[in-house]
Amino acid sequence: MKFTKAANMGLHVIVYFAQNDQLENNLSIHDLTNNFEVSSSYLSKILTQLAKASLVSSVSGVKGGYCLKRDPIEISFLDIIRAIDGLPDEVNCLVNNQQSCPIGRIINEGENEMWTYFSSVKLNQLSDL
Repeated sequence: MKFTKAANMGLHVIVYFAQNDQLENNLSIHDLTNNFEVSSSYLSKILTQLAKASLVSSVSGVKGGYCLKRDPIEISFLDIIRAIDGLPDEVNCLVNNQQSCPIGRIINEGENEMWTYFSSVKLNQLSDL
């Protein structure tokens, strides 16, 4: 499974918030774009998706910016990936009899194990890296 660049950026931004204790203090889009060396429009789109998933808060105004909306112990790796990429569809076999095809079953079982693992890794664990 390969994640999009946007999901990768979302993971990095959220971990950055956690590492810098941004649960109550706002980081401006300018600070974030300078830190990650990306355009503000690209990062804004990612932050909008994270805000829609209730992972970050957006505050307007002079002292506005973005901060974590939930405690890092509540946010999983999976929450961040799902907010940006969603979850993939199940793999279907190319043969007529879906029940006798082991390929889709094996791939789907492997992905389910991966999602279970990502669900168990919380943001507070990543912030120590």
